[in-house]
Amino acid sequence: MLNVIAINGSPNMEKGRTAMVLSPFLEGLEAQDADIGLYYASRLKVKPCSCGKLHCWNTTPGECIFQDSMQILYPKLRKANLLVIATPIYIPLPGDLQNVINRLVALLEPEIRFEDGRTRAHFRDDVQIEKVVLAASGGWWEKENFDTVIRIAEELAAVAGIPFGGAIIRPHSQLMIKDGKMTPQGQDVVQAIHRAGVELVELGEIRQETLEEIRQPLISQEDYFGRW
Repeated sequence: MLNVIAINGSPNMEKGRTAMVLSPFLEGLEAQDADIGLYYASRLKVKPCSCGKLHCWNTTPGECIFQDSMQILYPKLRKANLLVIATPIYIPLPGDLQNVINRLVALLEPEIRFEDGRTRAHFRDDVQIEKVVLAASGGWWEKENFDTVIRIAEELAAVAGIPFGGAIIRPHSQLMIKDGKMTPQGQDVVQAIHRAGVELVELGEIRQETLEEIRQPLISQEDYFGRW
């Protein structure tokens, strides 16, 4: 069974558009018997990574000096096979989610190597995470608005020595809803996101065609800017 930990970084938590993107993906995973643990960064109240000494590397390996909600999350992360980071675009990330990501350093083994021109580490032996997936929502028209957040997720995976499983991104996600209801186009996007979850379990990857279907424009650029 696939063990999944998803962290939703939206301050709007279950009521936000990030949840609208994340939920069908998790439902697709769950349809393939994955075990899901969903956490909200704003509810966790995680302190910044601010000891300034890499205490979790140099003094108490694998153990963070700060006693807060991460002490609940760390054991669950160690047992997870898949980490899903979900976020709105906040140039680049909401602060609470950034704190959670920074505190993942305690899960890294400080055995560095030089690979493809970059310095890398890897997860500790007791960490079972095999892949990182990004699920993100944004209000602007173009998919390129997600580039920085995608790079952060890719770098997290690379530093930890595991594959990046793909970026489920939904530009101008607000247009999936009209008058409080999901539009037909929005329903198509939700179905594609659900399919992405199924594919990840069945195929071991999300097909590029599915990712492109999720992020396709719902209106033209001209029509989008005509609304402002």
